[in-house]
Amino acid sequence: MLILTENWRHQYEGASMGVLIVENAQCAELSELLEVQRRQVEEDLRVAFASKEELDDSPVLAAYGQYYKRFKKTYHVRQQLESVIFKGKSIPSVTPLVEAMFMAELKNGLLTAGHDLGQVQGTLTLDAANGEETYVLINGKEQTLKVQDMFLRDDVGVLSSIIYGPDQRTRIVPETKNAVFTVYAPDGVSRKIVEQHLEDIYSYVRLAAPQALRREQNVYN
Repeated sequence: MLILTENWRHQYEGASMGVLIVENAQCAELSELLEVQRRQVEEDLRVAFASKEELDDSPVLAAYGQYYKRFKKTYHVRQQLESVIFKGKSIPSVTPLVEAMFMAELKNGLLTAGHDLGQVQGTLTLDAANGEETYVLINGKEQTLKVQDMFLRDDVGVLSSIIYGPDQRTRIVPETKNAVFTVYAPDGVSRKIVEQHLEDIYSYVRLAAPQALRREQNVYN
């Protein structure tokens, strides 16, 4: 269940957030099936985009680019794509749940955050920042949100924001059993694309943790 505030609705008409909750997905060790799929995703990206100009033509990347431009920032997923496609870099092999998320994020270009559901307290709420909210980033640094940046919170505090990313409190760790993946989709990213992205995350999670079960999958707007 996700609450969308009137403040968010007013400022971000046409935007949405995808939510996927996966249970019984603990898998601390690397999965060969997931690694095979990771290499396939990398190869598919290199075939799909022969030049940076072709990346420029992506409606999804353009939508995120416009959002980040408002805050005088560059969409970091676009930069990661360039590293994989044009510099031969690999998608990081980390905790399988995080790797599954990264794979789908690059495949589809959609900004995604993953959280340990057991650390989330109360109700998830999507809002637009007033510039006074603070939280501890995944790297341990305390950060104040930018005014009007989309952010997600629970009853305790901020879980993530578009500009600054996920928090440390609810980060996915090797012991994580239940996870929630959230997808920020600015205006210009269709519901269908978000739905397919959530399907991709779930299918990748199941490669590493075939016992995993989907408790919720929805797109809110």
